[in-house]
Amino acid sequence: MATLKPVAAFFDLDKTIIATSSAYAFGKEFFNNGLITRQDALDLYLSKASYMLVGHSSDQMDASRDHLSQLIKGWDVDEVTRITTDTMHHVVAPAIYSEARELIEEHRAAGHEVIIISASADILVEPIAAELGVDTVVATALEVVDGKLTGTILRYLKGDAKAEAIEQFAREHDYDLARSYAYSDSATDIPMLAAVGNPVAVNPDRALRKHAMSQGWQLRTFKNPEPLIQMPNAREVGIGAGVIAGLTALAVVGTLVTRAVIRENRSA
Repeated sequence: MATLKPVAAFFDLDKTIIATSSAYAFGKEFFNNGLITRQDALDLYLSKASYMLVGHSSDQMDASRDHLSQLIKGWDVDEVTRITTDTMHHVVAPAIYSEARELIEEHRAAGHEVIIISASADILVEPIAAELGVDTVVATALEVVDGKLTGTILRYLKGDAKAEAIEQFAREHDYDLARSYAYSDSATDIPMLAAVGNPVAVNPDRALRKHAMSQGWQLRTFKNPEPLIQMPNAREVGIGAGVIAGLTALAVVGTLVTRAVIRENRSA
């Protein structure tokens, strides 16, 4: 009798495992530790708010990649690791979906290899994976020279690149992709989901939801915790209270609209 190949479960990170963006989650802590300016901090908060409210298109993802790659140029890797590790429990851990934690444990109990695959930088993804007890991360790779980030991206895992990474990983580890699983929220990850036999759309955006339904893919909703958008205060980013009030109002209105769309999609 032939021995079955092992099964893997590939998880996207942002809005799939965590109810936020890993690329922006540590912005406040980087500001507090002097790695970014007040203007940089504000830009990150606004980008995060936009991402959380309406998501990012492929072009917006590329623009964010280019901006962030220049922002981190010259950062000391050990310092970044210290900041992300020290602040993990109050910055990211509260944003981890309990449903994602449970699902990861279910896959482990079934003997499946759990892998986080993300377009975010590996230096940001690895502390989150450690919090979840996940040993394997496949993420965007940044160049490091003499212990510092150069701003050069060695591998950017988005769209087709994610699917190619999964297929390469499966060949190297002899996984059975036909029996494996993949989870994501974004239409940009359709190639990744299509690479496995058990694709699952988690909290999908409208385009992914439409595609998933047309293909008969499973849909799942993670609710705990509720996605939060924390806007900066005037002391943190040095802008006027009136602007903060306007941004907060925008975030609240956007959140209400987003929830209405989600309810509409669920009833569709």
